[in-house]
Amino acid sequence: MKIQTKAEVLEILRMPYEEFNLNIKIKAKETHINHNNNTIVVTALLGYDNICKNQCTYCGMRAGNSGLKRYRMGIEDIKKAEESVKKLGLRRIFLISGEDPKYDFKDIITMVEYGKKLGLFVSLAAGEFSLEKYKALETAGLDEYVLKFETSDQDTFAKIKPSTTFENRMRCIEYIKNSTMSLASGNIIGLPHHTLEHVADDIMLMKKLDISWAPIIPYMPVPNTPLAKEGGRGSLETTIKEIAILRMMMPNVNITAQQPGEDVKNGLADVQGNLNALSSGANMLFVDMLPQNLVKDFNVIDNRMIEGIDNVDRLVKMSGMNRS
Repeated sequence: MKIQTKAEVLEILRMPYEEFNLNIKIKAKETHINHNNNTIVVTALLGYDNICKNQCTYCGMRAGNSGLKRYRMGIEDIKKAEESVKKLGLRRIFLISGEDPKYDFKDIITMVEYGKKLGLFVSLAAGEFSLEKYKALETAGLDEYVLKFETSDQDTFAKIKPSTTFENRMRCIEYIKNSTMSLASGNIIGLPHHTLEHVADDIMLMKKLDISWAPIIPYMPVPNTPLAKEGGRGSLETTIKEIAILRMMMPNVNITAQQPGEDVKNGLADVQGNLNALSSGANMLFVDMLPQNLVKDFNVIDNRMIEGIDNVDRLVKMSGMNRS
């Protein structure tokens, strides 16, 4: 089954969930089996800095959140974390931070180069940079840059990301696309006031950008953020449908399987939420490398929670899939 047009995407998004489960979801899983040997990609996750200059209205790490304990890991601690990833037998690391203007860019280059020296596939998300800095990251050997567009609706983008513009975000994405680095990008599913039309437009943009990884999750309100006053969590059903659609549209793309379930207190560590995503075509699980005393402070979303390698092994066994 091929999905190529917005009309076809919308047909699935509007489909009764029971019909989706019996038809589309099964085909999406078959696509992953046929194209990727039913493999789960395991990635170490290191949120090395939670300081951010931006005022994104949905994010718990926004500059205006005065109640958050801020931290900035030093380069030597980051190197040790990268070494720990290697010792765990993992081959991928995702380095992520707030958009911290005081974090030395030379240290970002160093952490990328050190990860590559260890033989790791290195992904980085540190916000919007100049063309010159993206070129420096490319020269350092960075494999993948992660820059979500969050929403393809420009009015919504302006509302939720007042510290930048949609034009600048897409300009940065274009810089990445014109480099040897892969682009990871995607949307926030179910933002307040959004419709299935918006979701379909987001999916079509991901296809157009030919992304390497879709780091997608539903909107999860964070207390004391402006957007939390406007609506609750994004639809879990729409999230699962988007995962299935993306798998069938882009068979080899990586898709985040760390998804919430019905109980919001479980955050992204919800076992059923993770298994449901895996059975719909998602394939990427994470191992949090932050020290335990810092985990709660890297809170882009409420109840983020990602567990360790033992949890990944348990999910691999429960899902009947293969670990990369």
